[in-house]
Amino acid sequence: MHANDATSAADTATLQTLIQSLPADFQWGSATSAAQIEGAAREDGKGESIWDRFCAQPGRIKDGSNIDVACDHYHRYPEDIQRMEWLGLEAYRFSFSWPRVRPQGRGAWNEAGFAFYDRLIDELLAAGIKPNATLYHWDLPQALDDSIGGLLSRDVAPLFAEYAAEVARRFGDRLATIATLNEPWCSATLGYETAQFAPGHTNRAEAYQVSHHLLMMHGAAMQAMRAVGSKAQLGIVLNHTPSFPADPLNEDDRRAARIDDGTNVRWYMDPVFRGQYPADIVEHLGADAPRIHEGDLALIQQPLDFLGINFYTRSVLNGRQQFVTPPGELGFTDMGWEIYPQALTQHLLRITREYTPPPIVITENGMANADRIVDGRVPDAARIAYLRGHLEALAQAVALGADVRGYFYWSLLDNFEWNSGYEKRFGLFHVDYATQERLAKDSAHWYRHLIEGFKAARSSAG
Repeated sequence: MHANDATSAADTATLQTLIQSLPADFQWGSATSAAQIEGAAREDGKGESIWDRFCAQPGRIKDGSNIDVACDHYHRYPEDIQRMEWLGLEAYRFSFSWPRVRPQGRGAWNEAGFAFYDRLIDELLAAGIKPNATLYHWDLPQALDDSIGGLLSRDVAPLFAEYAAEVARRFGDRLATIATLNEPWCSATLGYETAQFAPGHTNRAEAYQVSHHLLMMHGAAMQAMRAVGSKAQLGIVLNHTPSFPADPLNEDDRRAARIDDGTNVRWYMDPVFRGQYPADIVEHLGADAPRIHEGDLALIQQPLDFLGINFYTRSVLNGRQQFVTPPGELGFTDMGWEIYPQALTQHLLRITREYTPPPIVITENGMANADRIVDGRVPDAARIAYLRGHLEALAQAVALGADVRGYFYWSLLDNFEWNSGYEKRFGLFHVDYATQERLAKDSAHWYRHLIEGFKAARSSAG
């Protein structure tokens, strides 16, 4: 496939499937996060985050890198917005950096930090792109970790609510959506149980206490943003990795998959939608279950305007609760994750049936690929196949009754992939980190043509 000829018979069929199944007002977007792309780690009054500190600890990041510069988006955002325009994006998901706008996590606001997001939002709106914000994409102010124990402290919830209210007060009339948290499972489990993510602890009891405090942060922030009259749609973004038994006929395998589903999906969905944690997982955790105060669950169970779902792959478990390598008939991404789009259809229908959620948005979906520049282009056919398969799976779910209103490809740019550093490339645009030059991959051309075709069909129908 040539970069300037991103259509084919198969792509035309995919487009027709999407046109027939997706609502006419379906939003096409892409996503990023502050810590992964902004850089400017110590400019204009920004405070240190737990990821700045984590990167400075030897051995934490696989390639020894850090987020001091990242994609230099803090300085290059106008040209990055031009790339979004070229793609035809209708929406862009980004995150505010809490330590950029409130360096100590409490106390004085940093007006220079707010000014950056003010400019970013204005330029997005001028380009006809709806800004979709996330308040917490893992970059907790290090000062809060030092002073109160960070996410291990209940006191983080009211501080987060103050931050949420200030963002909503300043920008709530210009933001299309505000998500409180991105993937609290990652913050809790990878940050406090497996030490893969900041702050790098290895304590299961801590991880589940942190998960509870994160959900309290969500609930407190929802209340605070509604109290200041924010006009933005409000919600939360959860990562879901559906669990499958290695042998569907084996009772032990099925039980292991049920427990994994409970710790990944139900542990966050049940309190948000039902006001309770799943009883089987509380029992499974035993002494590691979190301490819950009266009123906590009522705080967490706030009404949502939307539910963001991040989907990448599935998990397969055996009876010893071990993750096993799945068949991988469609291959694996550069992260080692199985490509299994049919799980997206199944999962969207499952949560629709079990939870009756508000409108769903796929806030992240994408793949890391071992991309290389060849003759001035990046031929990433595997990513195009991944995109095609997951969009068709999404369309099938919608046709069968799931209310999905938008899709954000992860990610707009190659960027800092957390503890993998810069070795893994998820972007539609290749980034040369030495020069900061961006190059549209073949997948970017494919996505652009797809969006263009969907918009054309929408216009002709309207």
